[in-house]
Amino acid sequence: MPDAPKHHEDPTLERHFKGHKDAVTCGDFSPNNKQLATGSSDRTLMVWNLNPKARAFRFVGHKDVITAVQFSPSGDLVASASRDKTVRLWVPNIKGESTVFKAHTATVRSVSFSADGQRLVTASDDKSVKVWSVHRQKFIYSLNQHTNWVRCARFSPDGRLVASCGDDRTVRLWDTSTRLCINTFTDYGGPATFVDFNSSGTCIASSGADNTLKIWDIRTNKLIQHYQVHSAAINCFSFHPSGNYLISGSSDSTVKILDLLEGRLIYTLHGHKGPVLTVAFSRAGDLFASGGADSQVLMWKTNFDVLDYREMLSRHSKRVTPDPPPHLLDIYPRSPHAHHARNGTVEINPVVADIHSTDPHVVEIGEIPYSTTSCSFPQCRPQKAV
Repeated sequence: MPDAPKHHEDPTLERHFKGHKDAVTCGDFSPNNKQLATGSSDRTLMVWNLNPKARAFRFVGHKDVITAVQFSPSGDLVASASRDKTVRLWVPNIKGESTVFKAHTATVRSVSFSADGQRLVTASDDKSVKVWSVHRQKFIYSLNQHTNWVRCARFSPDGRLVASCGDDRTVRLWDTSTRLCINTFTDYGGPATFVDFNSSGTCIASSGADNTLKIWDIRTNKLIQHYQVHSAAINCFSFHPSGNYLISGSSDSTVKILDLLEGRLIYTLHGHKGPVLTVAFSRAGDLFASGGADSQVLMWKTNFDVLDYREMLSRHSKRVTPDPPPHLLDIYPRSPHAHHARNGTVEINPVVADIHSTDPHVVEIGEIPYSTTSCSFPQCRPQKAV
């Protein structure tokens, strides 16, 4: 007899990728959901194919710790940032072509594409945020008001804003057309470690070394949610594409899942030994990955979002003029009080050893950087006018 469907399906550990030889610092799923890229303190970038029989690629080229990785919106490039002060753009296939450019005068902490794939934003220990042209790999402009290391920078979904945060304990919002800082949020009790926009671009979240996670409505500049659910620094978080959930990874060794509509913690996942350094939802939200100081990459099936989507879609299909989905309008509740860990959250303790008995065959892809000034990939060449 099959089990009766539960109202809320719990996340399940799907796969365990073994191959990094040191801490896993960053990760991102490809837009087509077929690959997962991870970067590590072992200086290598791994691209794992989610098809269990496919080979994994290990890209060698950075001279120091890789700090950030992201697929381009089209999926044909992977950008990586490193302590070696460079950013690399890789083609995530067996050829593994890469171009490299010196982006900053100190460690690059963060690299991220704009939604149209035309620009990159980088953040560095040299206290600057820089915006680059992807195809020309050319510097466009710098945002310079942080007074300490900048940990993270992200474009808004419409590309009009950049959010950044860092060790000066501020989160800053910049207008990309005037290149001015239009807002500063400064109530952190320590470095601000990570920042991002929700999928509708109405809110930014940021996490701190003070264990907190905060969400602001950027139309009103009000703090609308404040979570204190981890017992150590939060290193990374990721919004579910629906905007209704958020996952966070912390030095307390846990991954936590927040329900933003209800304003509460719903899951605590114990799979890593030591700090969790990176978490990322897939573009469809059906999977998420976590990586940590234990060199492990864990891939989880989300499960808990399926019912909500189905119910919402079925409700909308009954209407002649469907209302816009509620998550595009706002994040509720609008109360800025701190949300603490409460009883009733589900603790998940998966057995991580031997999730799959055979590790993928890894193809080593070596160091042959192309020119450091112009992009040599076909997709970067200027299109001829018709």
